[in-house]
Amino acid sequence: MSKKILLSILLTISSLSLFSQIYDPIKWTVSSDEDGKTVELKFDATIDKGWHLYGMSLPENGPRPTSFKFETLENATLVGNVTSTSNLIRQYDDMFELELNWYAQSASFSQKVNITGKPYRIAGTIEFMGCNGETCLPPIKIPFDITNDKEKSTTTDTKIITKEAKNQTITSIEPLPVILSDTTGVEKAEITNDLYAPVITELQAFNSEIKTTNTSLWMIFILGLLGGFVALFTPCVWPIIPMTVSFFLKRSNNKRKGRRDAILYGISIIVIYLVLGLLITLIFGASALNSLATNAFFNLFFFALLVLFAVSFFGAFELTLPASWSSKLDQKAEKTSGILSILLMSFTLVLVSFSCTGPIIGTLLVEVSTTGSLLAPAIGMFGFAVALALPFSLFALFPSWLKSMPKSGGWLNSVKVVLGFLELALALKFLSVADLAYGWGILDREVFIVLWITIFALLGFYLLGKLLLPHDDKLERISVSRLLMALVSFSFAIYMIPGLWGAPLKAISAFAPPLSTQDFNLYTNEVHSAFDDFEIGMRYAEDKQKPVVLDFSGYGCVNCRKMEAAVWSDSRVASLLQDDYVLITLFVDDKTPLAKPFIIEENGTKRTIETIGDRNSYLQRHKFGANAQPFYVVLNNSGKPLSGSFSFDENPDNLVKFLEDALKQY
Repeated sequence: MSKKILLSILLTISSLSLFSQIYDPIKWTVSSDEDGKTVELKFDATIDKGWHLYGMSLPENGPRPTSFKFETLENATLVGNVTSTSNLIRQYDDMFELELNWYAQSASFSQKVNITGKPYRIAGTIEFMGCNGETCLPPIKIPFDITNDKEKSTTTDTKIITKEAKNQTITSIEPLPVILSDTTGVEKAEITNDLYAPVITELQAFNSEIKTTNTSLWMIFILGLLGGFVALFTPCVWPIIPMTVSFFLKRSNNKRKGRRDAILYGISIIVIYLVLGLLITLIFGASALNSLATNAFFNLFFFALLVLFAVSFFGAFELTLPASWSSKLDQKAEKTSGILSILLMSFTLVLVSFSCTGPIIGTLLVEVSTTGSLLAPAIGMFGFAVALALPFSLFALFPSWLKSMPKSGGWLNSVKVVLGFLELALALKFLSVADLAYGWGILDREVFIVLWITIFALLGFYLLGKLLLPHDDKLERISVSRLLMALVSFSFAIYMIPGLWGAPLKAISAFAPPLSTQDFNLYTNEVHSAFDDFEIGMRYAEDKQKPVVLDFSGYGCVNCRKMEAAVWSDSRVASLLQDDYVLITLFVDDKTPLAKPFIIEENGTKRTIETIGDRNSYLQRHKFGANAQPFYVVLNNSGKPLSGSFSFDENPDNLVKFLEDALKQY
């Protein structure tokens, strides 16, 4: 893949994330098959990669299930209920603490109807929710209308009832009714239509000022790079560097050719790992990798695998691939010449170093697979390969550096043991996912934290030479680097101790079980919105002369809860939201009926706004051109944005900067 193509892909992804806030990942087709006095209605959903459609039966307090409402039945009666034969994926969701189910890629539903006369007409709505790894759509209602009356029919027998959504254009808007309650003591005020005026252009102008890079992909690349550098300092790779570089420099009388071959060797390593990353994605697909990463059986398997690697790193036994594989590659490399010979030698390095690089690559691939991005595995492997290949090229260009290169010795085994401790800690994360899925209750949050405290305390003792394992030599003295690493390990262990009483421990929130599994929890620092009504909150903000943070959320939005638990609880964020802003949270799946429903026309389709959630969702689409949650926007007292929009981001620093910059504008 050329640099221009890769850059083009990254910029395309970045532009999509910045300027296309309206998502349309689930498209429906309705058709009917008539057979005498029976009609079979077919509802087919096409689901974009990385997204899923929730099933028809979900537990209470979870997201909204897919449902079919038949509002008009003329000369027709339903036979049974809507059924589906599509593959239903069942997963435990640790945020909801419920087992949920959903469809991926596609889903088909059918409903049998008896015809009692002609003409017949069957009309109603489909209500559904869609989510991916980072965001959720609000509950969406889409109408369908099937009839054999040619005079009333405006479509063919097969009716596409959703369209590709880019930037939605509202062609006919009825004013949003003012729904006021007197619970906050705010007097009823006349809200001008300007409060609802679309600000999509203004938001895009603010967002366009953001540097167009894809942060998540760059982070994946950096993680891969760090993993590659760690792999360099292992007994499987480090001793090979001087031998390989010397081989290329000595086998040719022409030093320039020797350097060129060594550089090609490094490039070959990058190509092998990059192709491997692409193959993994092409074979499994981004959405399948995401599902696999959250599968209970897979997490149990990976837990066992990491424990096996950790025990091996501790010196109990040696894990290697069959020696015959590398021997055959060596023989073929000797018989061939040119680029093919160099490529085979690179492949030999990949196989020989597997026992050290395998755990690092495996952990990297599992972590990036949860992003649902098609490029993530390839980008991660690319970063890993660049770090692994860099020394071979640099030492070939500057052979004198080889003399200053640290010699192999006991320190390499120490690196391996340190990796073993880290692998053991990571293994507990995967066991935690399986434990939550099966409801075993053996790895509650405090048990997990105790185990991590023990692991990192033992790591500190090992680095100080107080704990010896097989293949270790007794330390005569402790180097500065070992002392500093021991201090970090002990400090981290001490940092986790307050977590036993419910402290958030944000540094490990992505690894530890949720706070809800904690038996003893003294933590009460949570931020809650004072307003769940747009008009009342805006009026209060005007009275107090404060800017507004508008939070579009959902009861079924997993990442909304993550933001509230991990980011809003940050003392700086909490202070800004509670002291400097008026926080208004609007739930897009609130089923409370409106006092007076109203009709809007959107993309040529008329829709009835019946509930508070419908109204909040429409406000988000109409005013801000967005339909995913969580979605945050900062407004002045006239309803105009003070900055761009903000969505799911678990780094509190980014939200603090977002809020502080908008406060300066106010």
